[in-house]
Amino acid sequence: MFKKILIPTDGSPLSAQAANAGVCFARSVGAEIVALHVTQPFAATIGFDGMAAAYAITDEDYEKASAEQSKRYLKAVLDRAETANVKATSRAISNFNVADGIVHAAQENGCDLIFIGSHGRSGLSRLLLGSVTAKVLSLAHVAVLVYRVKEEKA
Repeated sequence: MFKKILIPTDGSPLSAQAANAGVCFARSVGAEIVALHVTQPFAATIGFDGMAAAYAITDEDYEKASAEQSKRYLKAVLDRAETANVKATSRAISNFNVADGIVHAAQENGCDLIFIGSHGRSGLSRLLLGSVTAKVLSLAHVAVLVYRVKEEKA
């Protein structure tokens, strides 16, 4: 049914949990995966409480750090896919809107499913933080499988 599955990751433990489930799902249906990490461009950080100015970060420093971070996050998914014997490629992209970046990457890579985790926030935290997953659901032109990740209690 599904041949190519996009698995976005933000590098968090909960995202890694969803990515692992996505790789297992891909193996079970005989699909390949495209691991994706979306960063926001340097210009997005300038308006965020003056973060760039406060820490004297240049656009070159930011781009280099973002690329290294993406490489680490994607390697974890690719390693998991290799262990599960699932064909995998990876993409790191930059977009002001992460959800839009995910949807465009799915389209550009010919994916027929987006396998994405959800933290299951509700109430005020969802209102304040928003939900990339909810935005992907509203924007996607392909099937979206939402995997509810399990947060460990402290």
